[in-house]
Amino acid sequence: MSHAARLISIATAVPKHVVRQDDAARAARKMFGTRYDAFDRMVGVFHNAGIDKRHAVRPIEWYFEPRSWKERTAVYLEEGRALFIEAAKKALGNAYLKASEIDAVVTVSSTGIATPSLQARASEAMGFRADVQRVPVFGGGCAGGASGFAVAARVAKSQPDANVLLVVLELWMLAFRLDQLTKANIVATALFGDGAAVCVLRDGDGGIAEVEASGEHTWPDTLDIMGWDLDTQGFEVIFAQAIPSFAQASVRPAVSGILGRAGIGMNEVDRFICHPGGTKVVAALEHALEIPPGMLDHERAVLRDYGNMSAPTVLFVLDLALRSDLPPRSVWMATGPGFRASCVSLKRAV
Repeated sequence: MSHAARLISIATAVPKHVVRQDDAARAARKMFGTRYDAFDRMVGVFHNAGIDKRHAVRPIEWYFEPRSWKERTAVYLEEGRALFIEAAKKALGNAYLKASEIDAVVTVSSTGIATPSLQARASEAMGFRADVQRVPVFGGGCAGGASGFAVAARVAKSQPDANVLLVVLELWMLAFRLDQLTKANIVATALFGDGAAVCVLRDGDGGIAEVEASGEHTWPDTLDIMGWDLDTQGFEVIFAQAIPSFAQASVRPAVSGILGRAGIGMNEVDRFICHPGGTKVVAALEHALEIPPGMLDHERAVLRDYGNMSAPTVLFVLDLALRSDLPPRSVWMATGPGFRASCVSLKRAV
């Protein structure tokens, strides 16, 4: 008998350090105000971002000093492992499972490089079995939450009765660059935060929701829209085009095509759950998907309280939607480097 992969549980976690947006704006002025001539013209991005606070693995003062890639990586390994364990234990508890009952772990992260992977470093503390499958996924950026969920669902679907743990974790604040006097770096300083989201999926019956379909769309000649550049100090953010205008013009036909291949019409979607890249991106998605203005309220709430955490953010929105009564069919989508859109259609479990 054929079953669909099911979402069994979801949990989120954030680091303990809170960065208030007003404090971030003051810190940015201290660090960039006298060195970057365009700073006064850009400082409004902090106040117009729709963000009240974010979370970070280090207090704000840590970012006042230049940090090498080695320093950043050491923090990524230490704090990433700790956040992995915290969020994963929450999700397992919500699913009434032990770590020894997990058959595969899919880990999504693009804000640090770890070999052995974070899941390997957390394995002993978690109590995973020696034969657990490890599937690390790098490079998805903001689309990583949706695309990683689709990967985890396919792993679950291929192994009846297997329990699959999806861990989506980003420590974006570690990519902050004191030396980069660019518009992209200032925007990133105003938007991004750290966080993790974890799901348990299983092929079979029950659970919270059924994974109905998933798919992706990649636009040609768009490698320069978003991503990382690399140098001796680490990651340097790339925002080469206006993402909100691109989303407004391009997202609907892409999403329509993805759903159409699964036999789902746009008018059959009860609720879109979107990655809130920023307030302008949320407004552009409402326009593109023909959603009444203000309806993406969960997205704005997550952006307000956590900022843009890249890949985990859409899962934070999904978690909020689940706690607010998920509609019969929801489609959640995110865009990211490549440039691509990733979609997952969920049907509420009955």
